[in-house]
Amino acid sequence: MTGIDITPDAQGKVRDLYDLGDKLLLVATDRISAFDYVLDDEIPCKGQVLTQLSKFWFELLDGVVDNHLISTDVADLPEQFQPYADYLRGRFMLVKKAEMFPVECIVRGYLAGSGLKEYQREGTVCGIALPEGLVNSSKLPEPIFTPSTKAEIGDHDENISFERCAELIGDDDAAALRDLALAVYTAARDHAAARGVIIADTKFEFGVIDGKIILADEVLTPDSSRFWPGDAYEEGADQPSFDKQFVRDWLTAHWDKTGTPPRLPQDVIDATSAKYIQAFELITGKKFDPATF
Repeated sequence: MTGIDITPDAQGKVRDLYDLGDKLLLVATDRISAFDYVLDDEIPCKGQVLTQLSKFWFELLDGVVDNHLISTDVADLPEQFQPYADYLRGRFMLVKKAEMFPVECIVRGYLAGSGLKEYQREGTVCGIALPEGLVNSSKLPEPIFTPSTKAEIGDHDENISFERCAELIGDDDAAALRDLALAVYTAARDHAAARGVIIADTKFEFGVIDGKIILADEVLTPDSSRFWPGDAYEEGADQPSFDKQFVRDWLTAHWDKTGTPPRLPQDVIDATSAKYIQAFELITGKKFDPATF
């Protein structure tokens, strides 16, 4: 079985969401997106990697910030989803409902991606002035908080200033999200570094439950983060990665970004799946075994 015969109440690029009344069922599919397109090809085991890594981080970071996770055990699936237990095993989370903030909380610890391009033009990242002399993949003096708006499928997220974030959600909540995002990133960065992985940047989503800010959605996965191998890190160059940059690079070389994206060759699909699994195993220290989820 490769899916569920129940129509989701909401659908993202990668996740399907089911409203269970007092809680939500989040299902991470094997879909992959790049350049704001959901590709026709799926990446085997990707949904399980996203879910199990998120679960790992929720548990590890529990002393830093509360979260919305209830269970990932198939025994806790509602009755109507039990026929799909084999498919759902390892790729779903039962979570508490939260009132989500309308911003994505991005933390950057290294200079890469759109941040590098802006720095090369203006010496800033998302309007934050940085020291002169930084190059591709430079480690920043301190991690920086660079929020963005949340885009609908097919649209681009828009980087915004901290001041604009405060206008959208209020001064107190903006400051709280900034401080929490930086604290979570720092704790995760230090854990990953000890496991040989550099977290170059990542994005978090936060919500409110019973008046308290909690960490929600996916956390520190290859979809929401740039993971680089620590032993191959070399300032001044693009880094090999454990995320979907592998797919982006192939598309950039074989597609002019007009019309529908091409189908991925099998070797790219297999290599991307292996990258995701490798990230899971390095960060958690566990063997990736879907039978144990």
